[in-house]
Amino acid sequence: MTNKRAVQDKLVESGVVAVLRGIDEDDIVPVAKAIHEGGVTALELTADAKRCSEMIAAVDRELADTDAVIGAGTVMDAAAARNVVEAGAEFVLAPNVNEEVLKVCNRAGVVSVPGVMTPTEADRAMAAGADILKMFPASTVGPGHIGALQGPLGDVPIMPTGGVSADNVADYFEADAVAVGAGSALVNYEAIEEGDMDGVRERAADFVAAVEAARE
Repeated sequence: MTNKRAVQDKLVESGVVAVLRGIDEDDIVPVAKAIHEGGVTALELTADAKRCSEMIAAVDRELADTDAVIGAGTVMDAAAARNVVEAGAEFVLAPNVNEEVLKVCNRAGVVSVPGVMTPTEADRAMAAGADILKMFPASTVGPGHIGALQGPLGDVPIMPTGGVSADNVADYFEADAVAVGAGSALVNYEAIEEGDMDGVRERAADFVAAVEAARE
């Protein structure tokens, strides 16, 4: 999938982005495959990992014939943005707002999801061409902060990340999140250490079920 609008629609339709952080290169492909088999279509590999570009490319090849979309997270500067885009990332996330990263994404036709907390950051991100706003860390402010941002700024698309779990995901969707990002609440790291891909798949499926129930 290469159309930017189609990728953005896919992120919203999916409802959840799996944050794959701190996973060894040897494990990343089977883990990504198991999480996708659990029903997660949007996968984020963090750019602070060694050989992140190679890992993105490997996962992209493995899931090329599926409905998966592969992105990169923790993209802090323009050089990192260019590297992950060249590796095949279809969306780029960050914990902050960096206009140079947004420029790279917009020029490449890649969905950008910068991190924001305040109305000033949200306005700055949208003015620079952001597609979705990553409210991070969501656990610090809770679901009510979505409305606090949208109040003065209008119907901006917000994806809470950081502290979102199967237990509270319904609260975020009720507050008008377009999707959520989830790490350890969705990614079963103990199962990964044990090589238990069934356990990885089951945790992902449980989170997807919670998302689907929240959006009914």
